Amino acid sequence: MTEEPSFSPELFAFLRELRANNDREWFAANKARYVEHVQEPALAFVEDVGMRLGDVSRHLVADARTTGGSLFRIYRDVRFSKDKSPYKTHTGIQFRHVRTRDVHAPGIYLHLEPGTVFVACGVWHPDRDTLHAIRTAIATRPQRWRAVVEAPRFAERFRLGGESLKRPPAGFDRDHELIEELKRKDFIAICDLSEDDAVAPGFLDRFMALCEDAGDFMRFLCAAARVPY
Repeated sequence: MTEEPSFSPELFAFLRELRANNDREWFAANKARYVEHVQEPALAFVEDVGMRLGDVSRHLVADARTTGGSLFRIYRDVRFSKDKSPYKTHTGIQFRHVRTRDVHAPGIYLHLEPGTVFVACGVWHPDRDTLHAIRTAIATRPQRWRAVVEAPRFAERFRLGGESLKRPPAGFDRDHELIEELKRKDFIAICDLSEDDAVAPGFLDRFMALCEDAGDFMRFLCAAARVPY
């Protein structure tokens, strides 16, 4: 039986209107819509993923709390930003590694924004030690890295994204066969989707399948960071 839609077009409609009316007065007048069409479906999605996440990894966490859990807050931190608009115009859901508090461990992220929907797996802006460990793993096991990122199930669905250095990182051979990979500052695999994908029946199944397709990539990064997957 095909799963019911996890999200509705009203989620994207609300976020579009929020983009055009990003102020506290408008949000207060429309907060019930946010709760009904954005927050509650997102928390239900977290719960649904949580019931199946153990089949992907027993070390990723689905936390359906309204604050401090897998669902990112809608409120922006504007303390150090020139942009003082108070609200995010996207919904972010992250399934963090249980060891995230101890080490910058890989996780899985879902981004829902009008015109920009994607699933991302891996580690974004890792700390110095974790970054060095991942680069070292790639440098010493280049064939294994190639096998992971060039595997058809992975390569047909994901692209590698994030920031990179302009020069080779210190301590690594500038002539290494994977020097462009070693320049990466982020090790993120991204699957680009659409709004139609997100509101379609069976989106939960598709999301879980993508998590499984990224399993070897996540396993490589976790091994480098010395955390279980």
